[in-house]
Amino acid sequence: MTHLHGIKCAMRILSLLAALVLIIALSVEIVGGDNVADFSPWYLGVQFVVCLIFLIDFAVNWTLSENRSKYFFRNFIVLLLSVPYLNIIEWSGAGMTRGWAMVVGMITLLRAFVAMYMVIRLLIEGNTRQLFVAYIFTVVVFTYLSGLIFYDYEIHVNPHLEGFGNAIWWAWMGVTTVGAAIFPVTVAGKTFAVLLPILGMMMFPIFTIYVTDLYNRKKKGAR
Repeated sequence: MTHLHGIKCAMRILSLLAALVLIIALSVEIVGGDNVADFSPWYLGVQFVVCLIFLIDFAVNWTLSENRSKYFFRNFIVLLLSVPYLNIIEWSGAGMTRGWAMVVGMITLLRAFVAMYMVIRLLIEGNTRQLFVAYIFTVVVFTYLSGLIFYDYEIHVNPHLEGFGNAIWWAWMGVTTVGAAIFPVTVAGKTFAVLLPILGMMMFPIFTIYVTDLYNRKKKGAR
């Protein structure tokens, strides 16, 4: 059992590293690219390798599961998120605009988010602390990716967006519900302009719960 647990942990760590590589590669692709043409071959290659690691992770955990059918159906969505859709579309020769390619690429980003979240849950002990760390992780990652995608969609059509730094600032102002003097003009930008404040309002109570629980624990320990 210890050996099997070690294999599962190793695959989750590998998936975490793959997820980080994917986010870094996407950042380089978007910030350093022209944001108009199709994704470059090197990025598609990175995404294919990352998706392959995700699929291997699923296969290993499914093989080592005590109840394979239950594991398969419970994690079927994770399997769907692991498929390299962009690569399949590229190999098929089907044309796709940059905007739609980014939408399809978000599927893999969701799988990367799941990979990172699962490792964080393994490393953190205690339900309250897990909740708080998950809160911080979700807000930081989602806000960064929102700024990244906002920049890719808006940089050539939004006169108020001057650079990637402005896009990240816009995203953080959105999640804190403060707002920024940069108004989205694309459908994707407007979508994230709605989602970011919703995320902020949903996650703030979690922060309050953690602080309250921490205060109560210290108060009990002082008695």
